[in-house]
Amino acid sequence: MPSEGRCWETLQALRSSDKGRLCYHRDWLLRGEDVLEECRSVPKLSSYSGWVVDHVLPHMQENQPSSETSESSRSTSDLEQPSCVPKSPVRTPAFSPVSSATADGAEDKRESQHAEPMALQSSRGIKVEGCIRMYELVHRMRGREGLRQWQEEQERKVRALSEMASEQLKRFDERKELKHHKEFQDLREVMEKSSREALGHQEKLKAEHRHRAKILNLKLREAEQQRLKQVEQERLRKEEGQVRLRGLYGLQEEVLHLNQQLDASEQHKDVLKVDLSAIRTRGNQLCGLVSGIIRATSENGFPTAEDQAVAERALQEMRDLLTSLQQEIARACEDKRRQDLEAQVKRQDSHMQQGPEVHRETPAPSQGPGGKQNEDLQVKVQDSTMRWYHQLQDVSSQCVLAFEELTNSKDSQAKKVKMDLQKAATIPVSQISTIAGSKLKEIFDKIHNLLSGKPVQSGGRSVSVTLNPQGLDFVQYKLAEKFVKQGEEEVASHHEAAFPIAVVASGIWELHPRVGDLILAHLHRKCPYSVPFYPPFKEGMALEDYQRTLGYQVKDSKVEQQDNFLKRMSGMIRLYAAIIQLRWPYGGRQQIHPHGLNHGWRWLAQILNMEPLSDVTATLLFDFLEVCGNALMKQYQVQFWKMILLIKEDYFPRIEAITSSGQMGSFIRLKQFLEKCLQRKEIPVPKGFLTSSFWRS
Repeated sequence: MPSEGRCWETLQALRSSDKGRLCYHRDWLLRGEDVLEECRSVPKLSSYSGWVVDHVLPHMQENQPSSETSESSRSTSDLEQPSCVPKSPVRTPAFSPVSSATADGAEDKRESQHAEPMALQSSRGIKVEGCIRMYELVHRMRGREGLRQWQEEQERKVRALSEMASEQLKRFDERKELKHHKEFQDLREVMEKSSREALGHQEKLKAEHRHRAKILNLKLREAEQQRLKQVEQERLRKEEGQVRLRGLYGLQEEVLHLNQQLDASEQHKDVLKVDLSAIRTRGNQLCGLVSGIIRATSENGFPTAEDQAVAERALQEMRDLLTSLQQEIARACEDKRRQDLEAQVKRQDSHMQQGPEVHRETPAPSQGPGGKQNEDLQVKVQDSTMRWYHQLQDVSSQCVLAFEELTNSKDSQAKKVKMDLQKAATIPVSQISTIAGSKLKEIFDKIHNLLSGKPVQSGGRSVSVTLNPQGLDFVQYKLAEKFVKQGEEEVASHHEAAFPIAVVASGIWELHPRVGDLILAHLHRKCPYSVPFYPPFKEGMALEDYQRTLGYQVKDSKVEQQDNFLKRMSGMIRLYAAIIQLRWPYGGRQQIHPHGLNHGWRWLAQILNMEPLSDVTATLLFDFLEVCGNALMKQYQVQFWKMILLIKEDYFPRIEAITSSGQMGSFIRLKQFLEKCLQRKEIPVPKGFLTSSFWRS
């Protein structure tokens, strides 16, 4: 249709126009109503008209065709009239460059797209253009303002949130602190409650304790009364026991005296018709019976009335035995006197009848079969040995007198010096054991330096014998006493300890001979069998004193048990046997041993020449031979084996004859040891003997 074609042409023309080429936003109405308001209002010149006149029109006039010059001039003249186009009062540098750049860009675009020159826009177009630009400016300003407000709003929100969070944190801390206070309050209430309960329980326990204490006090009082009663009974029992024990001692003394009288009747054996050996045997049995009762009561306590009755019966039997023997002797003497008188009367009668006197020789009494008399072993030690024994005891007594002033001094300084010297002398000896040889040498050097007058360290202080004029005598005596005590205690418990103790004692003995003499004196006093010496029972001597001289320990009238006594004697004999065969390896070998194996041979020979003691002799022989037998075998060889055979063949029967069935243990041990040695023809090296490897360690 013709009309429809014209519509499309119209639309195409509008699209090609300047207005059609403008870009419009569909939502521009939502941004404000100012543009429409301006369209609806009375037209008026824009405030940007001056800028348009100054910048846009001169450029457009240069490009306009000549045909339009008049029209353009007329328009320009119209626009330049002051009454029609007022200059804009606002010319900011911020907007001018942007507008200029926009205008130049639009102009270049239009020039590239359209060849025809652009006609000068009308005042309304300029106004619209200015409004558009103003709108854009205002929109940007609103955007900046909105952005600034939004930022401020966000900052306010952040501050508000921060303040709110801070407040919430404060509230949280307050709630937490309140919770802690509540928990603490609850805990304190629980503790107070438990404290009250504990106090109540404690009060209850105190009441129970007081009640129990009362009961216990009553029981303790009863127990104390019972104890006092028992103590009194024990005291009375001890007194009665002491009385009985003294009575037993008196009975034993009388029995021994009666037995001596029995022995004295030996001189009348020629006139007696009874067998004196049976009487002496019975007398010895009675003496052994009384001695056994006393030994048993000494080990177990005090004698009972039954023991006293047995001893009294034995004494009565001994008296009856002696009385009957004396009656037999008197009867025999009377018979002999009568026979002598009758013989004399007969001789006188024959003399009167025959006249001349006839002399007849009386034959000499016979000495027994073969003309030999049986000899018993000795009971007493040799005189030379006793002199040596007394000399050593004199040396010990003189040494004690030499430091008597130091011992009895009341001065605190002197007491301190005495204590320091005693520690310096005894502690190193106590430290000797089966340790390495280097450690043993340190101990030896310390003892040697102390005896030489050099200062040594003891207990963190420097000690020397020069601190007191009597210090050397005191140290020598205490040192010797400690060596013997180690044998009595340490060696008795650990037999291997005899050798390290002995080698140190031997070395000190070699350098300080007086210490060796004091060691022997202490050893002989505590163990008289090391002499060897059997102390005799002297008339008037108390039995306790006699037992002390035999080596027994007597405390509160109670004698130590036989096993403990033998153990101590064994330890001291082992120490003595080790000393006589060892020498200090770091000393000079030019000198001989101060107390060597020859003294061990002398001891063995003398003890075999003495009557054996039950349980004692067998024990000491075993200990001595086990420790020193190997050295004696190497030294004396054939003579030593002769001595061993003598022990086996002659001495064993004597020991067995005096040993009771309950004391055969030591005898059997000695017998088995010697039989094994004779079978192997060798005495084994003692256990714990110091070898060369010991000194290299």
